[in-house]
Amino acid sequence: MISGGTGVLGQSAVSHFLKEGAKVCVLNRNPDKLKQLMEEWKEEGEVFGFSGDVLDENFLKEVHENLKKRWGTIDVLINAAGGNRPGAVIQPEGSFFDASVQDLRDVFDLNLMGTLLPTYILGDLFPENGKSSIINYSSMAADRVITRVLGYSMAKGSVDVFTKWLAVEFATKYGERIRVNAIAPGFFLTEQNEQLLTEPDGSLTERGNKIVTNTPFGRFGKADELNGALQFLISDASAFVTGTVVPVDGGFSAYSGV
Repeated sequence: MISGGTGVLGQSAVSHFLKEGAKVCVLNRNPDKLKQLMEEWKEEGEVFGFSGDVLDENFLKEVHENLKKRWGTIDVLINAAGGNRPGAVIQPEGSFFDASVQDLRDVFDLNLMGTLLPTYILGDLFPENGKSSIINYSSMAADRVITRVLGYSMAKGSVDVFTKWLAVEFATKYGERIRVNAIAPGFFLTEQNEQLLTEPDGSLTERGNKIVTNTPFGRFGKADELNGALQFLISDASAFVTGTVVPVDGGFSAYSGV
């Protein structure tokens, strides 16, 4: 099951796992977009989905009941839903004191609670006699200062803490049955950041240039380049891996700039 499955990165993950033979359930907020993508995905494998808000507990409980009736259990939960709000971003001409407190709260809820609530409500669908995996989506903004994105940075930092805390909690309570990890994408062009990083003609903005300059690979990532890390974290190849945040960033987090 993958939330945020119709975003740029989520779409790639859904297609990848369908091609690998997995059965996939997708959550998103846009029913029209989900319907359109379902027509394409159904040619690749068994897939269905629900449109609603991952912050809506009643919606998630409905998803739980549908999944229980249809599959009984789930093996993998990927929490890819997230995002930002304009008022939680510090503008170049503004300052911290210009931030919208409400937008900061909204971003925190979307990214942290939007990860916690699906885990909390759907987690009992993991089989008692099996091995399951939770993967959360973190960010480069979680462990270092990325200017301007105040709300997003705080929220993704909290996702990292939640990932590690829950990994330890589950390991001490349930042994190796449920592993919890996260991936931290570097810079990929998505609907969320495209206007911030590229000009209308496709050339890079000043911020986009700074990012590419500080990425040893010298480019943005491609959505399908996250799928190998996802595959690793849900497979037996990572059977002794829990509580980790795996960077997929072209070397960005390793580079000092010198």
